[in-house]
Amino acid sequence: MPTSLSPAPLVSLSDIRAAHTLIRPHVVRTPLVPFPLENFWLKPESLQPTGAFKLRGAFNAMLSLTPEERARGVVAHSSGNHAQAVAYAAQQLGIPAVVVMPDNAPHLKLDMTRAFGADVVIVGPASEERARRAEELSAERGLTPIPPYDDPRIIAGAGTVGLEILEDLPGTGTILVPVSGGGLISGVAAAVKLQRPGVRVIGVEPELAADAHESVRSGHRVTFSAEQVSRTLADGLRVQHLGDLNWAHVQAYVDDIITVSEAALRRAAREATLRTRLVTEPSGAVTIAAALDHRAALGETGPLVAILSGGNLDPGLLTELLTTGGA
Repeated sequence: MPTSLSPAPLVSLSDIRAAHTLIRPHVVRTPLVPFPLENFWLKPESLQPTGAFKLRGAFNAMLSLTPEERARGVVAHSSGNHAQAVAYAAQQLGIPAVVVMPDNAPHLKLDMTRAFGADVVIVGPASEERARRAEELSAERGLTPIPPYDDPRIIAGAGTVGLEILEDLPGTGTILVPVSGGGLISGVAAAVKLQRPGVRVIGVEPELAADAHESVRSGHRVTFSAEQVSRTLADGLRVQHLGDLNWAHVQAYVDDIITVSEAALRRAAREATLRTRLVTEPSGAVTIAAALDHRAALGETGPLVAILSGGNLDPGLLTELLTTGGA
C-alpha cells in the first residue's frame, strides 16, 4: 500500500489543475478507447501531435519560462519522446532548443526531433551521460534545462492524464501506467490519489528494465546499469533509475509496480493495433501486456484503464510486431 514517508515537496492537485488549464490550447485531450475485453479501456497518448504524453509536461514547463529564459533557449536530454516534445513545443513557442539524445535512440525519434527544429547532440547510451552533457550545455550557453521527469512542472503536466481519466470514467477502479524515470506515474498517481484514494495506481515495467519494481520491493531506490536496461525493446523505458522527486511520489501514492516479459509486450503491441487500430510503441504496450497477462492478479475493482504512453516506432519494427507478434 502507498505510504507518505518522504519529506520531498510533492506536486499538489492545484498544481495539476493549473497545468491542465495552461496547456489545454496546445495538447490533445485524448479519449478513452474501449479494448475488446470487459471493463478495459485505453488512454491513447499516442494521439498527441508528437505521438506521446511527454508534450504535456514540456508545454507546462516551457510556458512557465520568463521572457529572458525563452530568448536564451532550452536544453533537454531524452531517448526520444521527451526530445520530440521539447523540440515541438519550442518550435510552437519560438524558443531555441538543444536536445541531447543517445546513439541507440530509434531513427524515427531522432529524425522527428530534428524536423521540429531542435539542435540534436548525440552521446552514448547511458542516461547519466546524456544528463551530464545537458548540464554542461546549460552552463556553457545559458540554456534553461527542461528535465524529462524529475521536475514538478513536468510531473504536473503529466498528471493531467490522470485528471482526464477520472473526468471521463469516474468509476475507474485501476489505472496501469508505464514507468521509466517516473514523470508519468508521479503525476497520474498524485492526480488520482488526491481525489479518489480508493482508485489503484499500478506501474508497469519490462522485466529487463525493472529498477522501479526492485525499488518498491526493497524500499530504497535501485539503479540498473545502462547495459541492463538497453536489453529491452521498450526504448522509452530504458532510464536507469527513478528521479528523486519521482521516487518520493511513488512512495507516497503508487500501489504497486509489476513487470512484463519482452514477449508479452510484443504481443500487446500487436493486439492493440489489430484490435483497436491504435499504433503503440513497445514502451506504451507494457500496460496492455499487464492487463492481458495479469488481469486475474489485478482483480476486479471496477473499470481498468491502461495508459498507452506513446506510438512512436520505426516502420520496420511495426511491420515486425504485426507479422511475428510474440514469436
